[in-house]
Amino acid sequence: MGGLRQRRERLREGIVAGNSRGVDRQHTLGKHTARERLEQLLDEDSFTEIDMYRRNQEGGDDAPHTDGVVAGSGEIDGRRVFVYAQDFAIFGGSLGEAHASKIHKVMDLAIATGAPIIALNDSGGARIQEGVMALHGYGGIFRRNVEAAGVVPQISVVLGPCAGGAAYSPALADFTFMVRDTAKMYLTGPDVVEAVNGERVSHEELGGADVHGSRSGVATVVYDDEDSCLEDVRFLVSMLPDNNLEPAPRAERCGAATDDRPRLAEIVPVEPNQPYDMREVVGELVDDGEFFEVHETWARNVICGLARIDGEVVGVVGNQPMVLAGVLDRTASQKAARFVRFCDAFSIPLVTLVDVPGFLPGTEQEHAGIIRHGAQLLYAYCEATVPRIQVIVRKAYGGAYIVMDSRSIGADLSLAWPTNEIAVMGAEGAVNVLYRKDLAVAADPDERRKELVTEYTERLMHPHFAAERGLVDDVIDPVETRSAVARGLAVLRDKRKHSPQRKHGTIPL
Repeated sequence: MGGLRQRRERLREGIVAGNSRGVDRQHTLGKHTARERLEQLLDEDSFTEIDMYRRNQEGGDDAPHTDGVVAGSGEIDGRRVFVYAQDFAIFGGSLGEAHASKIHKVMDLAIATGAPIIALNDSGGARIQEGVMALHGYGGIFRRNVEAAGVVPQISVVLGPCAGGAAYSPALADFTFMVRDTAKMYLTGPDVVEAVNGERVSHEELGGADVHGSRSGVATVVYDDEDSCLEDVRFLVSMLPDNNLEPAPRAERCGAATDDRPRLAEIVPVEPNQPYDMREVVGELVDDGEFFEVHETWARNVICGLARIDGEVVGVVGNQPMVLAGVLDRTASQKAARFVRFCDAFSIPLVTLVDVPGFLPGTEQEHAGIIRHGAQLLYAYCEATVPRIQVIVRKAYGGAYIVMDSRSIGADLSLAWPTNEIAVMGAEGAVNVLYRKDLAVAADPDERRKELVTEYTERLMHPHFAAERGLVDDVIDPVETRSAVARGLAVLRDKRKHSPQRKHGTIPL
């Protein structure tokens, strides 16, 4: 038995140590090894590995153990997660039959036990030598991604190449992290692009982190290095529930229900056309100013992210007047719709901050399907059964007002600042439409227009117009926004709403 133990320990030590040449190559590229990443991501000594001895049976005794992926379970701040880390030092992290079966096992266990799934991707793609079995392995991963959707949180971290079919798993995840310079993600590489289209493009230009962070919208968050990336993965997990049947972790209450914020009265200009940063409003609204923003550099005219208010995790959606005056366009609608659906799937309350002049006009938007994409956001809010609080900060015009979680589509509580302007359109535009003939014959059209704008504003756009008709529950002092939202969340905490029996809805994708 003593001899068997020694043999076992030597084998395990060799597997953990890995191929020294491959390890050195990873470090030369500025990348950590798979096991180093797991050590940084998980609590100390919490990782339990499965299938350490697994290898490709056709490779004989020379085939490396683990088959290029380290898989198992560990803890983050004492909470169970399941994780796999592809090992680029073995077969370039390529996916074969044994490699895929380990990932399948981990995902099955996560779904069965109700714990988050974290994937650390660093792979050259399908293992060509194994042919269709490699493709079959990817299909099994994608099927499990879909089975897990809305059941357990899924986080994908791209720390190296993620090419071909491998890119679909991060696309199916709830959150996708990427690291600049080292992470690359695309369906067809630069060589194929050049051969088919004659277009020369670098790996970075085709599928680098900044491309997916700001243009495609595939990357949720982008980082400069692996350390800060993995640190933020830990932070994100601290705000997510284990599964769809558990609440998100609550922190200690911090007296938000009586916490007035005078600065809120200073951030937002009274003039409707003056820009400001909605993130500053969010910073005053949430606990300790901590806001985990998603898709920060994509569709920047709307902001989405997770935060806490009086210790309770909430999803925040807000128009961003600093970009395109905060209008909704097709990408902003997509971004917000996906985030709203995630929050609803995992019972995270929604707080929507509204300052929207409408949908972006123009042939480009119309032809690109802004109606369909706007309908996605409308559908997401209408479908959501979580507590929903709307705060109208300033403008709320036209269909965009309806879409941004108005009372008419199911918001539980609608609050408005005294600066609110809720109308079909702005007073200037309304006067130009309604009084076109009057203005055409006026002796002084400019002066007459000013009179009509003032009259229209006082009659139909005064701060209490919507409140008088029950579409706004209260007109609040801006300094009371944090306390009013905190009290609203407390009132709605035990909300229960059951949807009609159906297989699933038909969201206009």
